[in-house]
Amino acid sequence: MKLWIAASHDATYRNGGWAFVRTGGEVTGWAGGERRTRRARMALAGFAAALKDLPVGDTLAVVAARPDALVLHTLLKPPAEPPAEDVDIRATLAKLLAGRAWTLAVGDAKGANPLAFATAWSDLASEKAKMTGPFANAIPRTNLAKVAGL
Repeated sequence: MKLWIAASHDATYRNGGWAFVRTGGEVTGWAGGERRTRRARMALAGFAAALKDLPVGDTLAVVAARPDALVLHTLLKPPAEPPAEDVDIRATLAKLLAGRAWTLAVGDAKGANPLAFATAWSDLASEKAKMTGPFANAIPRTNLAKVAGL
């Protein structure tokens, strides 16, 4: 199973968004966002959303842009001093990742690829959250069907 995850953040308005595309069987994708947030929280929230309906036995290959991969890396190899922020999402992710084998790679969000698609949706989600508040919605299958590289 492969997962491309992206987060975005508007420092001026403090709204943020996340999106993921997942393969391994059926191609799925979701996007969401919040107000008064940070990019790191959006990366973690997107990762949690991507894992919540996956069976434990599946091995997962995660691809993220560098800023998001640095945040997710703290889950793969916890630092000596645990992060003090986003403890709630980190606790949820610890449960979702328990017993799961996963890898993390830094991807390039330029060009036509699933990470670029997820990045565009995270930007859109950030703007929607600025206007309407917190949300999470499935990315339409017709849009997912057009993603290059799947």
